Amino acid sequence: MKYVNVIVENKSRHTDNLFTYRTDCNDIFVGAKVIVPFGTKNRPKEGYVFEIAENPQCPEEKLKDVIEVRDNESLTEEIIKTSAWMKQRYAVKYYDGIRCFIPGGKPAREGREKEPYRDVKGKYRRPESLTSEQQKAVDEIGSAVDQKKQDFFLIHGVTASGKTEVYMEIIDRCLLQGRTAIMLVPEISLTGQMIERFAGRFGKNKIAVMHSKLTPRERYDEWQRIRSGSAPIVIGARMGVFAPLINIGVIIMDEEHEATYKSDMTPKYDTVEVAAKRLQYHRGVLLLGSATPSVTSYQRCRDGIYKLIELRERYNKTPLPHVEIVDMRRELREGNTTIFSKTLYKAMSENLAAGKQVILLQNRRGYSNFILCRECGKVMKCPQCGISLTYHRRTGGAEAMMCHYCGRSFPVPDNCPECGSSNMKYSGIGTEQVEDEVSRFFPGVSTARLDLDAVKNRKELDGILDDFSKRKTDILIGTQMVAKGLDFENVGVVGVISADTTLNIPDYRSQERTFQLITQVAGRAGRGDAQGLVIVQTYEPGNHAITAAAAHDYQGFFRYEAAIRSLMGYPPFGDIITANLSANNETLTAECAKRCRTYMENALKTAAAQGDENAAQVKIFSPKVGVKFKDSNIFRNYLLIKCPKGERNRCVYYLDNFNRILIKDKMDCSLIIDVNPYSFF
Repeated sequence: MKYVNVIVENKSRHTDNLFTYRTDCNDIFVGAKVIVPFGTKNRPKEGYVFEIAENPQCPEEKLKDVIEVRDNESLTEEIIKTSAWMKQRYAVKYYDGIRCFIPGGKPAREGREKEPYRDVKGKYRRPESLTSEQQKAVDEIGSAVDQKKQDFFLIHGVTASGKTEVYMEIIDRCLLQGRTAIMLVPEISLTGQMIERFAGRFGKNKIAVMHSKLTPRERYDEWQRIRSGSAPIVIGARMGVFAPLINIGVIIMDEEHEATYKSDMTPKYDTVEVAAKRLQYHRGVLLLGSATPSVTSYQRCRDGIYKLIELRERYNKTPLPHVEIVDMRRELREGNTTIFSKTLYKAMSENLAAGKQVILLQNRRGYSNFILCRECGKVMKCPQCGISLTYHRRTGGAEAMMCHYCGRSFPVPDNCPECGSSNMKYSGIGTEQVEDEVSRFFPGVSTARLDLDAVKNRKELDGILDDFSKRKTDILIGTQMVAKGLDFENVGVVGVISADTTLNIPDYRSQERTFQLITQVAGRAGRGDAQGLVIVQTYEPGNHAITAAAAHDYQGFFRYEAAIRSLMGYPPFGDIITANLSANNETLTAECAKRCRTYMENALKTAAAQGDENAAQVKIFSPKVGVKFKDSNIFRNYLLIKCPKGERNRCVYYLDNFNRILIKDKMDCSLIIDVNPYSFF
């Protein structure tokens, strides 16, 4: 007879503990999936073995027996350890971590398995030789792989410098050693092109895919292929970091700067942290790559945490695109009230006449950003979230106002619901309006729109990109989805309709995001045999992020931005933590938020009195009311905590302790902790 400590699938935070069971299965192991009786009614529940217990902590007569062991869905010891680490790191429940690693869906009958991307043929042309910069990168990273040494690398390579070829060389080296690899991309839209290349290089059968656009059946079947070892390479978006691989040699994060690598759902994990934790067990290499590394990652190179590798030249020797900044204030003064500057219109006309393609970026969905009454100034907002509603002209074939937080739609009013005036103004530019204007200025030209409204599933996404790749589409219009890693040789001009869209977001990262977005979308131009042209339209032509992006000056931008971050104590020179409290009672939520602040202040004062000088530097701001987000019966308050470097873990620990107090006091209020979030509300 053996004893096992099991974490049971249960949503209640009151049962977030390990429970001891008996089993007569002598070969049971850590990670085994089990069915156990749970609760007073002994209902069968799924669970996972976290520990083999030598001596149970409760009387023998109170122990229950494991009902069944399901080997075909079991996890590894490494996955269990990573899940336990996630609980501590992100202050979540045990099963929140486990849930990241297990598949959705149910098994198919034998021979009926689903295979996503089954029609992929594989498009890859291996270069005759690597460039000297690429070879140097492969040698340095490959040395760490050969030594089975946990190491961290950041490839800072200009757009089209051949980073993907370096990735494939490192993966090839891992496969020769019998090890596995994870290749992550920031957007699902990029998986198709990556799969085409990898299938051409390694063969489709060696590749599995993991992302949220797969059906539950596809996801389950891919999970089983990975777990069985038949697919040693996993390509996916953020969730790919949880692939059930063994003996991982490398985890690669392409476009590592993207915010999509930070989860906005519970658990609010950071992909790079999870990857590093998994590789600690497997003694593998973490490889990050970007043309515009995040300020945090580049500072880690300066601190000696990451090793920096630079690729300064494009693989085909084509010069970086010429970037021209257009002052839209001057356009207005000269009488041009359209969304196209004269410079952009001319460049588009000439390139289209020459048979070249065009990409237009406008990082806002819909037709107009908001609707307001010119008489009383009321802005149409979502009654559920309190967020400005976006005007859509094509939603369901008719006009509608849509909330981009909760997804609800509302009819467009003829009159202001506040004062009754019919003097309504539609403000701002979205991708739908850009598409209409393109049709007006360039009649007969084939266009396509790539945003979350135009793409409802993977098939539609692949179809839009495939048509553009085959030159069936002349102009591709989209949000930031068109800026990330897409590789089209025939793009001659890229136009940024309004660079100020990200610049004026109330976020300390707004300058960084603007620089990255302009640089990344500029990199889509001139990837063939001729230099590309990028037109950046802005009302702030002297802004440092814009001028640095136009000059392809990452170093200059980093120095400027790092100096500001250091002065203000923003990441990577400090940490920002949000404690989000929610309940179905407004008074209770506000009370718990105040209690949380008081508890944190007292705990930090005690730490400071005991000699921790940094504890006294932690700033806890007054609780703020958050958006209701998706549920009008839930009220939210949040605390913003700004802490110096080294105090993050202490603050998370105190917040987790406060959460335990809420549970102990049976306060029906939940607390979610988010470290260095990418959005505040």
